[in-house]
Amino acid sequence: MSTSLNPQAVAYARRLIQDGKIKNDASHWGQHNPDTSTENAFLEKHEMEEYANWHLGLDTSKGADTKGRYHFPYGDFKTVHRDGLIAAKERAAQQGYRDIEKAADELLQLLEKKAK
Repeated sequence: MSTSLNPQAVAYARRLIQDGKIKNDASHWGQHNPDTSTENAFLEKHEMEEYANWHLGLDTSKGADTKGRYHFPYGDFKTVHRDGLIAAKERAAQQGYRDIEKAADELLQLLEKKAK
């Protein structure tokens, strides 16, 4: 898998956080991570580029018009979730994607600062 940081998603997440579109809770990401039917419903109303904005990682070996290209989700298509950023950071660290880990950590710090 040739996954790299999605700078467009990082910029989008920053804007959402600055606009206060955040969920700063200690829940488990599995409770908020959109499932396949939620993703498909989102894509029925939005372009793939908008879907990409919600994922910190890009697998450039996959087509731009496929969901399989996008990894490390951090929100529910409405808000940035603290637990989503934590999950993205931890998985990126485990898989050796340091740039994604660093970006998720920076976004997490920004979210926590905004939540205060």
